[in-house]
Amino acid sequence: MFVDERYMRRALQLARNGLGDVSPNPMVGAVIVAPDGTVIGEGWHRRYGEAHAEVNAVRSVSDPALLADSTIYVTLEPCSHYGKTPPCAKLIIDSCIPRVVVGAGDPNDKVSGRGIAMLREAGVEVVTGVLAEESRRLNAAFMTAHSQHRPFVELKWAQSADGWLDVVRGPSVPSAAISSPLGRQLVHRLRSMFDGILVGSGTVIADDPLLDTRLWGGRAPRPVILDRRRRVTGDYRILGRDPVIIDRHDGIADILVRLYSLGITSLLVEGGPTVLQSFIDSGLWDAARVETSPVVFGSHGTARAPHLGAVPCLSYPISANTVSFYSNSPLVTAASIYS
Repeated sequence: MFVDERYMRRALQLARNGLGDVSPNPMVGAVIVAPDGTVIGEGWHRRYGEAHAEVNAVRSVSDPALLADSTIYVTLEPCSHYGKTPPCAKLIIDSCIPRVVVGAGDPNDKVSGRGIAMLREAGVEVVTGVLAEESRRLNAAFMTAHSQHRPFVELKWAQSADGWLDVVRGPSVPSAAISSPLGRQLVHRLRSMFDGILVGSGTVIADDPLLDTRLWGGRAPRPVILDRRRRVTGDYRILGRDPVIIDRHDGIADILVRLYSLGITSLLVEGGPTVLQSFIDSGLWDAARVETSPVVFGSHGTARAPHLGAVPCLSYPISANTVSFYSNSPLVTAASIYS
């Protein structure tokens, strides 16, 4: 088992290379090892719609004849269905690989257990559950989406030292600068890891945000606007980004089901205090990122920061600010989401 864990850790390391590029697919890594312990092939899922980790690992082997005596380590159960690519379980069988070590099972209804069953029916030895917890945490968003049939939800806000989100301001006055330059760049990196980003109509009207990733360079999440009063009209910049506009809903659960049906499996909530608190009160959130600035707004402050309540907290300092990660899910740790 120790040997299997050693190579699975390498597969997990490879899988992280897909962070921000493969959603709504999971991050997956694969390592192929010869009988003498030599690693002869490695791969990971690089981009959504492209070859899976197993395919890239098999292609990297210089002599395909070596596969017939080797073991492939895969962080997630090999797929068994035709999607954007052929089944990886079939590739393993056709490549005559006799032994497969799997980290975690795939919760996707199209795969769950079928990939392992296909391999075993073909006579392949399959070992499961090696570093399973680490494999599940690596893909907390994917696991949550497919087990709960809703997007993985992360809340994000920045607040002053005395708990305000903004200052009182007049027309055309920009919002208060709370985040540090590094903090703003990290927020854009964070956005690139999500399928969707949600705000309320009040945020759009007050700030005219783009909600993109211009400070990071990763893919931008699709905007989602809660607009019951249909106030977001005209030339707001976000309207040029094909937003999902929700003007009628029956609560947070209904919103999440609808977004999941649109293929949004992970959602970053950057709304104002009312929107954020509504998610907190519903209990339908999985993690939160709170940046606290040393600046004090005092009597100029407005919009009290939402209250998370008693939840586990992991935090570390960034520049002059402190960024804290709160977990509301057993799948989530700061290391698993943000490393």
